Amino acid sequence: MGVLNDAKLGWTVVRDLLRSRRVRAKLSTQLAARAPLTRRRFEIGVYFADGEVNLYQLRQWYKPLLELSKTHPVVILSRNPSGASALLDESPLPVAYVRKVDELEQFIAEQDLKIVFYVNQNARNFQMMRYGRRWHVFINHGESDKMYMTTNQFKAYDYSFVAGDAAVSRLKRVLWDYDFDKRAIPIGRPQADHYTGTVPFERDGRTVVLYAPTWEGDRPAAAYGSIASHGVGLVRDILSSPDHRLIYRPHPRSGVLDPAYSAANREIAAAIAAANRDDPTAQHVHDTGAELGWQLAVADVAVVDVSAMVYDRLATGKPLLITRPVSPDAEIDTGGYLSDCEWLLAEQAPQVLSRIEQVSHDSAANVRLGRWVSHYFGDTAPGAATRRFHGAVEGLLAEWSRNAALHARDELVDGSEAYAEHDDERL
Repeated sequence: MGVLNDAKLGWTVVRDLLRSRRVRAKLSTQLAARAPLTRRRFEIGVYFADGEVNLYQLRQWYKPLLELSKTHPVVILSRNPSGASALLDESPLPVAYVRKVDELEQFIAEQDLKIVFYVNQNARNFQMMRYGRRWHVFINHGESDKMYMTTNQFKAYDYSFVAGDAAVSRLKRVLWDYDFDKRAIPIGRPQADHYTGTVPFERDGRTVVLYAPTWEGDRPAAAYGSIASHGVGLVRDILSSPDHRLIYRPHPRSGVLDPAYSAANREIAAAIAAANRDDPTAQHVHDTGAELGWQLAVADVAVVDVSAMVYDRLATGKPLLITRPVSPDAEIDTGGYLSDCEWLLAEQAPQVLSRIEQVSHDSAANVRLGRWVSHYFGDTAPGAATRRFHGAVEGLLAEWSRNAALHARDELVDGSEAYAEHDDERL
């Protein structure tokens, strides 16, 4: 058994090395084929130190940032080869590949970045945050009541853009001595103004159900995923109905840690394929595409896990069910929407159609839903969140100009020489 495990480990190392070499070779070709980025052009940077697997965190910001770039040029700073290569393939925004700290320093010296956005809490964010004379702003990759949304790491940033009153209330419960009025700026959900994409089926009277589970999580407190506990049963119930159409959109990391979770994900995919073979008019969708938006907009009802997808869907104001985690260790914030939501228990999943019918026609549930939509996102009228997002950026740029004038005569000392010796070029 030990020899077998060693062989598997050895093959994994070789496979990963070959994959890394292919990525780097492709990236080198991509970089050589493009023109250099214009110096002194960009006012706003988006820092992304992760690889391709976490690119979903950035994709949802493409369209809001592209709209912002019409008035304030935006660039993505990528630190990872696989992330940079994927971004160069798909990003509508310019991309700077700055793997090493000295490359990052050179790019910063060539640009006039006033604001740097962060979509996650990667430890390498601190390699960028050491640069002063600019605002470091956490914009996150979604609104949710997960414990991630109350991390004390919020304090590391100059400002945070949050969705609305619910986010501020959530943070106030755990962050001590934090100036919320100044540093937590509500902007709503600007992504909701850009829900687009090609719907891969014709509307034919079927009730469209979106099932968008999260992954299994990397620790018991974050075990929110429902694919293994709820997924197979609820999918088979929906597929059995000629009056319903399923959109199955699993989290891209589903099954990376738990083989049982991965097996359930494969079983669902196989069931969808079989249902479409049996009835080609059903047009059920196993969605693994990069673009998120049309799914939320087109679904009549959504079934989602405790994750940012709850709040992506909530921003549409349309009915949804939340899967109740089966793990007793999964932490659930019962002080917000999850205290008043429509739960789907694991034992109810095989008869999910009856719960879908209930939530679709319950007037009291619809009233509650509307109240929570306002609490989490404020004004959700088309364009309102985008205006708040742009207004927040303009406010920070004005504050930057005010501080730049106050400190115009200060000597610039950034400590780069002292820091450079700690640069780990292996990352």
